[in-house]
Amino acid sequence: MQVESQPMTASADLVRLRFDIAYDGTDFHGWASQKGQLRTVQGVLEQCLTMILRHPIELTVAGRTDAGVHAAGQVAHADVPVESLQQRSIDGEPAKLVRRLAKLVDDDIRIHSVSFAPEGFDARFSALRRHYVYRITTEEAGALPTRLRDTATWTRPVDIDLMQQAATTLVGLHDFAAFCKAKPHATTIRDLQEFYWVDASTPSEPNLYEAHVSADAFCWSMVRSLVGCCLAVGEGRRDINFVEAMLGESERSSSIPVAAAKGLSLVGVDYPADEDLAARTMVTRDKRSAAKDLPAG
Repeated sequence: MQVESQPMTASADLVRLRFDIAYDGTDFHGWASQKGQLRTVQGVLEQCLTMILRHPIELTVAGRTDAGVHAAGQVAHADVPVESLQQRSIDGEPAKLVRRLAKLVDDDIRIHSVSFAPEGFDARFSALRRHYVYRITTEEAGALPTRLRDTATWTRPVDIDLMQQAATTLVGLHDFAAFCKAKPHATTIRDLQEFYWVDASTPSEPNLYEAHVSADAFCWSMVRSLVGCCLAVGEGRRDINFVEAMLGESERSSSIPVAAAKGLSLVGVDYPADEDLAARTMVTRDKRSAAKDLPAG
């Protein structure tokens, strides 16, 4: 999504910047900063931005990916002092941060763009939906060496038509408690808007499949559990009745396999038109607040 080059004033002395980011998650312990010396995407970027802008920077992200999960279309924002952008090397143009960051980060992170965020933009709460792609092979020889880092392996052959039946059953507004790792006072109700499988096989990559998954938001480990459920059906270990039964569960089910992190990539985040950003943010925040007020369990 293109945004106009007009600064959003976060306060009298701050402007909000939007960051469009890609990364290979193999060597990261997820997006979110963690205690200790664990390498995370957020930790690396915040350290580099703090160094460049000479001010502590905190990023808010659209989707907090787990360890080993990749991103081609991650989005984040940060509120930055106006004076920090007046350095000679930046000269008030956020786009110049792309080159500065490229010199500091390793090859497994790429900043596509940096721009002034439009009024009301929040990378997390303004998002309408997130899009993921899961890549997996059932080929006996395993993944193509050049795609080894972003392609998972399943050891049994699968029927893509059965996997699609399972995926179709899961689409819609449901309580996905059976597919999520629980967080206290957090709702597991999600609107799974799109879920379909593609046979992506080529002569060099036979028996290759892609799952395309889109929702308003996802619970912790939800996408990998959705994929694992379909794979279990695709290999004949489970049937459609099992999928329907899982939608009736109230807590995480050990019967659902969790697909490996390496096959998963966040490929895009959708936002409303600029004039609708603030309203979307308020709606999402209200939903999250209501979820916190729900009784535990």
